[in-house]
Amino acid sequence: MKNTQKLLVAVMTAGALTFGALGGCAVHRDQSTAGEYIDDAAITTKVKARFVENSAVDSSSITVETLKGTVLLSGFAKSSEEKSTAEKLAKGVKGVVSVKNDLLVRP
Repeated sequence: MKNTQKLLVAVMTAGALTFGALGGCAVHRDQSTAGEYIDDAAITTKVKARFVENSAVDSSSITVETLKGTVLLSGFAKSSEEKSTAEKLAKGVKGVVSVKNDLLVRP
């Protein structure tokens, strides 16, 4: 059992090191500074929280990503009203520079 645990830890460590070396983080790809990366993560969290708090938006169907203050919304909305509400909620978050709304409305 102990050998299996050691092997698992070794594999996970090697995977994490490889992921970091290959540029798995935006900071490593020169897309943003460390401070911008942290700010973007905070913006993403705040947008998601607003979606959870608002019953007009199905937060489980919407993906939120942020890069340099630009929020990308992707996934599915049940109506054009939900799509619009999601965009308005995202735009209302402090630090958001712009919102790219790529939500698809399901028929």
